[in-house]
Amino acid sequence: MVSPDPVSQDSAAALHGCLTAAIDVLRRTMDSLDPARVEAAVTAVTAALGANKALLVCGNGGSASDAMHITGELVGRFLKERRGLKAICLSSNPAVLTAWSNDYSYDTVFSRQTEAYGEPGGVILGISTSGNSRNVIAAFEVAKSLGMTTIALTGEGGGKMAGLSDILLDVPSRSTPLIQQVHICLYHYLCEQVEARLA
Repeated sequence: MVSPDPVSQDSAAALHGCLTAAIDVLRRTMDSLDPARVEAAVTAVTAALGANKALLVCGNGGSASDAMHITGELVGRFLKERRGLKAICLSSNPAVLTAWSNDYSYDTVFSRQTEAYGEPGGVILGISTSGNSRNVIAAFEVAKSLGMTTIALTGEGGGKMAGLSDILLDVPSRSTPLIQQVHICLYHYLCEQVEARLA
């Protein structure tokens, strides 16, 4: 077995600083995020999926990957064996994304799909670290007109999405990587709780 190269003090300090920053924002989230808001999100998603109403999930960049991750856990399985759940990722169909963006606008690529898949009693979960993603905001506007519950997973304050959100889950940070790290914890908890209640 080859011995690993020794780690410099600078590298060790950088790693320690990275992990410490993550721990700090997790602690601040624990202190600032009202558990009642998280419970409201779990309840809304459980009610919709339990009634076979769609959960739509969308985001851009890393948040698009998170949207795919969430729907993968719910359509497939998280921890328990159970039926597949109607979770639809609006960020993952390249034909829809590129055709609509090319012919119309990327700003409406999620709102168009919300028109297609949304329904009264359904839920949309929009992910944006800034809370200002124009295409997610447009999707929320359509969702509201359809009688859907809007849940925002954002950074501190929620940006422009806050005013369109029935439930705001905002992480107290302005750092995109740190916000995304906490988002994973929050949506894993959401998936775990929804699955436990529907399994």
